[in-house]
Amino acid sequence: MSEENQKATIVVFSGDMDKVFAAFIIATTAAAMGMETTMFFTFWGLKAIQKGNTTGKGLFGRMLGLMNRGGIDRIGPSRFNFGGVGRWMFKKMMKDQNVTSLPEMLQMAIDLDVKMLACLMSMDVMEITQDDLIDEIDDVVGAATMLAEAQESTVQYFI
Repeated sequence: MSEENQKATIVVFSGDMDKVFAAFIIATTAAAMGMETTMFFTFWGLKAIQKGNTTGKGLFGRMLGLMNRGGIDRIGPSRFNFGGVGRWMFKKMMKDQNVTSLPEMLQMAIDLDVKMLACLMSMDVMEITQDDLIDEIDDVVGAATMLAEAQESTVQYFI
């Protein structure tokens, strides 16, 4: 298979800092290698592409929006979060080791033209609107669109 035909599709299901970080590392590396790269953010993964404002219209949606505010800089690690202390600790450790931050990884993905798609059904369930997402999201789509992307891809990841 020629290099220009190689594609990568990454489903970002988790909203945990470490898992989102892994997804962006894979996405930016694939894009830097010349692969057409798509990230599909669903359920908790949507936290990584939210602006960070509160969301929801109904009672449950507002409760979810308050308890689980999104924003790339607000997400915490999957383990050892300790009410936000873990997030601070990991950010400090990453900075001390000159590791690229999550906001910088997001910007790198944007600069490398990684296609970022948001899951419509997840957004509906969680009462998240397109206005709640960062402006760089390419589209809000259903699972069929993600599957079509994955079907054309040489590599697929579910994180």
